[in-house]
Amino acid sequence: MVTTSFVLPRPATASRSFGRAARLFERNVVVYRRTWLVLASGLFEPLFYLGSVGVGFGHLVGTVPFGGHRVGYADFVAPALLATSAMNGAIIDATFGVFHKLKHMKLYDAVLATPVGATDIAIGEVAWSLARGLIYAVAFLLVAAAFGDIHSWWAVLALPAATLIGLCFAGIGTAATTFMRSWQDFDLVQLGILPLFLFSATFYPLSTYPTAGQWVVRCTPLYHGVALLRQLTLGEVGWSALGHVGYLALLGTAGVVIAGRRLERRLLP
Repeated sequence: MVTTSFVLPRPATASRSFGRAARLFERNVVVYRRTWLVLASGLFEPLFYLGSVGVGFGHLVGTVPFGGHRVGYADFVAPALLATSAMNGAIIDATFGVFHKLKHMKLYDAVLATPVGATDIAIGEVAWSLARGLIYAVAFLLVAAAFGDIHSWWAVLALPAATLIGLCFAGIGTAATTFMRSWQDFDLVQLGILPLFLFSATFYPLSTYPTAGQWVVRCTPLYHGVALLRQLTLGEVGWSALGHVGYLALLGTAGVVIAGRRLERRLLP
């Protein structure tokens, strides 16, 4: 009598999933070794804004109210531009990069022939996107410190906060990219990013908005990143910082989950 035994596959642990995602992260690192200039180019836009708006225009504005007192305009704008650097770095690869690999390179179809799964792909791409955002944030923070725009030891937490901002926008961007059908859809990305940049209390206090506008701004993820970094760099940290952290972490996690499910639906039969 011949008996056949069946061994049920063991469920993948979290460490194995992150290990598989790390392979995709490593692949992106290897690719960007040859295109480092493209990676570095994104560093300059926020620095130009800091030099022109924060320093040049700041001499005309003088000071603005923050935390019950007045601060220099350059000091007020610098953390907002730091948040923008993290956002820009994360959103580029999470949208344009992921779409190119998904739609034209068919990279993920080949990746799925390995033990790497759709959720692993989402985690790996989000990790790379937030890493790029962190690179931009580090460079900008060093320049802001050189300009004298850092005024508190709380600023040591600015990099973890910038990483959280990168996670938020990398997750949202990757999830949104799975719904895009063509390059024309990326006009919607720019349509979303530009208003976020201009109207997230980046260049003027939230109190300057009308009441209804203030509630709209409070719902945007970049505002929470700007408010969090502004508290850290200016030393006005309150309990609201925990709310900003929770909001960004929730959106980023939700984006990763949605991206994993969408990639599985698009790539797997």
